[in-house]
Amino acid sequence: MSGNNIKEILFKQCKAFVDGKLATIEKTIKSNQNALASETKSSAGDKHETGRAMLQLEMEKTGQQLKEVHTMQEILARVNLNEFSELIRLGSIVKTNSAVYFIAISAGKILFEDKEYYAISSSSPIGKMLLGRRTDEKISFNGKEILIKKVL
Repeated sequence: MSGNNIKEILFKQCKAFVDGKLATIEKTIKSNQNALASETKSSAGDKHETGRAMLQLEMEKTGQQLKEVHTMQEILARVNLNEFSELIRLGSIVKTNSAVYFIAISAGKILFEDKEYYAISSSSPIGKMLLGRRTDEKISFNGKEILIKKVL
């Protein structure tokens, strides 16, 4: 399978990861809004205030998660699947002596055709070390020497 096809599949998996997170967050927001509306109608006193405060905290947390998902969407929008470079950058697939990385968003392990790929952010510790490198260069990460075998 060509590097372009693998990139497209990994990209779609990352997009599905983000879409799943977004759906969960939207469901939580709707649930919180419904709970807040029913809390207003039915409770009184200290219990009412505690319930509202807990919902407010949950809504703030969900708002932060929504912001993170939007950031992931923006990063994915910048990935050019048709562009290849000798230098590792956003959208690169990096084959090393220890793992294969897709530089995009932190979506974790992706299995495809019995192979493991790791979708990592360019701002992750290993992502930062890989950026700008090329085939046959080495990096040292967590006390291990990692050889870059191929950049797609």
